[in-house]
Amino acid sequence: MTVEEDCARIMDEISTVIVGKRDVMEHILCAILSHGHILFEDYPGLAKTLMAYCFSQALGCDFKRIQFTPDLLPADITGTYIYNQLNMTFDLRKGPIFTNVLLADEINRAPPKTQSALLEAMQERQVTLEGDTYRMAEPFIVMATQNPIEYEGTYPLPEAQLDRFLIKTSVGYPSKEQEIEIIERRKERKEDEVHVKRVVNAKEIMKMQRACEEVFIHHDIQQYIVSLVQATREHPGVEVGASPRGSLALFKLARARAALHGRDFVLPDDIKDVVMPALRHRIILKPEIWYTRVHEDTILAQILEKIPVPKVE
Repeated sequence: MTVEEDCARIMDEISTVIVGKRDVMEHILCAILSHGHILFEDYPGLAKTLMAYCFSQALGCDFKRIQFTPDLLPADITGTYIYNQLNMTFDLRKGPIFTNVLLADEINRAPPKTQSALLEAMQERQVTLEGDTYRMAEPFIVMATQNPIEYEGTYPLPEAQLDRFLIKTSVGYPSKEQEIEIIERRKERKEDEVHVKRVVNAKEIMKMQRACEEVFIHHDIQQYIVSLVQATREHPGVEVGASPRGSLALFKLARARAALHGRDFVLPDDIKDVVMPALRHRIILKPEIWYTRVHEDTILAQILEKIPVPKVE
């Protein structure tokens, strides 16, 4: 099957549980196809954890979940060496990070030292314990959730860690019709637990990821990407603009979106569609702008209007 067909099957299966939100699913799939990690930020009760769980089941990969709390230690994530009295050796007890899909629930509730235990695995896809380096399984995807309105007892993610997430997205409130559909499905299910069938497996995901590497992107579109990212550094309302990692994020996500839509080439529309999730967490607004409640998406929308779109044959 093609990448487009596999992605359609994954979204159709998840849609048996999640009502609507097709655009959010597309962005998540683009991140997965780009070897990236996903940060869900939204209000309580909007299916952040459920969305991550459904994807983990549909992808058919090994799945682990960590509930982040203030007393969570780095060793609770990476694992540690335990002394074996039977043979008088230290044996490695691997932590939950050694999986394909890791759900880091309420990641901002753990202190920075614990949050940083994810950094090496997310970037280098390896974990170093007591001088020994262990490679992560392939694919390796971190899906993290956080609540944007509860700040008491939380530890905001530092910019260096936010930058490790390929996209930052939100599920959003459902429409009235969608909320009625949610109630109808719960009534028919007769239980709270949801069931999502496996659609693909780890090998098929890696095959889809390799297919995205073959998608063609024109030089003019590459210049368009760089122009957008550089504009974030020059905008009067931005204190710190996106780094070159932001350009690479747009590059990878655009190719994944093209493959998802059955194309072997990137269009400017692919770039426009992924700008928000790729860059909203990579810019820091100036304090005077932040106090006026101007959102990062507003700044990015202004940049999209300002930068001319290339015309590619």
